[in-house]
Order: sequence, then structure tokens, then C-alpha cells
Amino acid sequence: MSEFSGLRALVTGGASGIGRATAELLAGRGAEVAVIDLDPSGVEDPLVPVRADVTDDTEVRAAVAEAAERLDGIDILVNNAGIGAVGTVEDNPDEQWHRVLDVNVLGIVRASRAALPYLRASAHAAIVNTCSIAATAGLPQRALYSASKGAVLSLTLAMAADHVREGIRVNCVNPGTADTPWVARLLDAADDPEAERAALNARQPMGRLVTAQEVAAAIVYLAGPAAASVTGTALAVDGGMAGLRLRPPGR
Repeated sequence: MSEFSGLRALVTGGASGIGRATAELLAGRGAEVAVIDLDPSGVEDPLVPVRADVTDDTEVRAAVAEAAERLDGIDILVNNAGIGAVGTVEDNPDEQWHRVLDVNVLGIVRASRAALPYLRASAHAAIVNTCSIAATAGLPQRALYSASKGAVLSLTLAMAADHVREGIRVNCVNPGTADTPWVARLLDAADDPEAERAALNARQPMGRLVTAQEVAAAIVYLAGPAAASVTGTALAVDGGMAGLRLRPPGR
């Protein structure tokens, strides 16, 4: 029997990048998996595609209910939907601040509160939020994005405290810079994409970007039975960026 046999998972933002890698890994380990995304058209069997915009509470509630009906319940919620932003506090207008916080923070709130009735009925209930190393490290040109992910980290801890006695575990992962479609678009927009990629690689002590599959593996661990005593935890998947302070090469 596979580790996740009999468990039902819902992944937001699951049509690409970290979300897609997570959904596929969960399915590969035996879970039934539904994916909520703005455009789930590329999601294929055995994944169950459901369309919703996480900034629309009505759509989210309907999508979670549809996923629960098609899966016959929900045991695991992965809150992965998110968007990025580049700039200092001078660079992003109020409208962009509202948009990023609406997706990255309130998107988690909407999906979680819609899923909680189903999670309370589960003997194995887990929520995993995709946070970021930006929540714990000061990164240049990421003021808005970092603020949103700092909120996700605090929200994760508060949710873990609120729901631990209901048997619902809540954790998050803090990826470093991951090789995802959003980062690819960021590199494409740079004046010198090769130099920008080299700088991003060098920023992480392991010397390379994190892969979506590596982040997915951490999410799946936190969602699974092996992490039954883990709640209120932020797991860094960042090539050592958060905790290591290396000397310059050759010194």
C-alpha cells in the first residue's frame, strides 16, 4: 500500500511549477488529488482539475466543495497559489500591493476556511502553505513579496495554534529561489538573463536554484503520515540560504 492511499488532497495553484510537482508527487504516492487553478486546462488524469480565482471567495468555496464532492472528502490542503512582485517600497503602487496580498495571503485564508469543515471530518488532516525564504531573510527588490510571505509565515503559526486540538496540522515550506515559470519570466525580463541567473545561483550556498520537485518533496513530507507530530513548523528548502554563513571562495 502506498503512503497516501485513501487520502484526498487539494492543491491550489497546482497547474504549474511547485504546485504541479506537488500534485503529481502526491498522486504518485497514492493520494487522490484535485487541483484548483485559474487555468487548469493542462491538468490531466489522474489529477482532477477545478477552476477558481483565489481572490474570489464565492469561486473558492464552490471549487473546494466541487473538489470535496469529486474526491469524497479532503484530508490535505496545499495552499500554493501565489504571485510575485519586484521592487522596493517606492516601486509598487497601492493597487499592486492589494493584488499580491489578496492572492498570497487572503488566498490562503479563503481556501483554508472553505476546506476546514472537510478537514475536521478527516482522521488525517493537514494544511501546508507555500511560504518563502523571503519571510525570514531580507532580499533586495522584494519588499512587497517579502511582506506577503512574512504574513504567510505568521498566519501558518496562528492557524497551527487555532486548529491543533481539532487534529489539523498546519505547516509551511520556505523555498529559496526555485526554478519555476515565474522565475523564468523574471530572468527573461532582465537586461542580462545569464548574469541574473548566475547571481541567483550564487545567492544560495549550494550554488544553484532549488527545483520544484525538491520543494514538492518537502510539502509532501509535511502533508503525510510521517509528519504526524509536526505542526507549526517552517521547513526551509533553500540550499542553505537561511542558516549558512560561508566565507568567500578561497578564504
